[in-house]
Amino acid sequence: MAMIDNAVYVDGRRVESSSDHDLAWIGLLRPDPRELDAVATEFDLHENAVEDAMKGHQRAKLERYGDTLFVVLRPAWFCADEGTVAFGEVHLFVGDRFVVSVRHADRPDLAALRARVEQDPEFLAKGSEAVTAAVLDEVVDGYAPVVEVLQDEIDEIEDQLFAGHVATDVSKRIYQLLSEVLAFQRATKPVPAMVKGLLRGADKYGVDDEVQHRLRNVLDHALRVTERVDSFRALLENALTLHSTLVSQEQNEAMRRMTSASLAQGEESRQLARAAHRQGEEVKKISSWAAILFAPGLIAGVYGMNFDHMPELHWRYGYPAAIAGMFALAGILWVVFRKRDWL
Repeated sequence: MAMIDNAVYVDGRRVESSSDHDLAWIGLLRPDPRELDAVATEFDLHENAVEDAMKGHQRAKLERYGDTLFVVLRPAWFCADEGTVAFGEVHLFVGDRFVVSVRHADRPDLAALRARVEQDPEFLAKGSEAVTAAVLDEVVDGYAPVVEVLQDEIDEIEDQLFAGHVATDVSKRIYQLLSEVLAFQRATKPVPAMVKGLLRGADKYGVDDEVQHRLRNVLDHALRVTERVDSFRALLENALTLHSTLVSQEQNEAMRRMTSASLAQGEESRQLARAAHRQGEEVKKISSWAAILFAPGLIAGVYGMNFDHMPELHWRYGYPAAIAGMFALAGILWVVFRKRDWL
């Protein structure tokens, strides 16, 4: 049901009904347009503010429509099951003798807050400003556990970075955490200005001193939260830069090792090439001398076949001619191989 609680108070105490009540406090959870329009008609709420409350997804802000104050707050809490920061939305319509709260999430538990406030009738008797201060206090106090969780997460990331961990999941976690911090910053950053605005108008609208004291306390807490969130953003941005530097250094080191290995492999290849070249040169020399020696052997082999009908065997100059042919052929081969640098 959209209507969570509907009560009127006289002197800070709940009564069943009274036409001469001091304060009416109506709590709505995800109301449909018909229900919210009925409340808007009852308390003459501005249509622009009603439209914002119905649509939701509003930034934290403080606006005044005539005698009615419209407050949008973005409560936050850590969702342990998902390991992320979750955000809600609370809209307050604050008039002289009424407060209408509209929530779009189950948290914060304004019913529990109402029960605590009702235990202090003297404070509740101070009117709608007291309820506004109590809701602000509840939302801002809810930021503290989120701040502590974010601090632990950032400390863990810093430990991993300084330990030299440059895995991809570290970078992914930094991006996720930075996204959460930015969303948290958008929720918390407007709150101090909103509370200061309430304090500036306190004298004009006759806000009780005790309520002002509570608002100043809320302001102090809100400033501490925003300062820490700002520092979280700076730390994560620096962590992202550091991680990128570490990744670059690791890549450079890997490239250096690959280059060294490549150079070593190249040197080994050059040595093998030089050895192959030397071996080839030796083979050419051996082949050249083998060819040179083969020529005289060919001539000697021909005339060593001992056939009867070989005219040169009976020629007077056969032997000198054969010897001369051997030397001539060997000399010609030597000159040819020499010109080709085989010798």
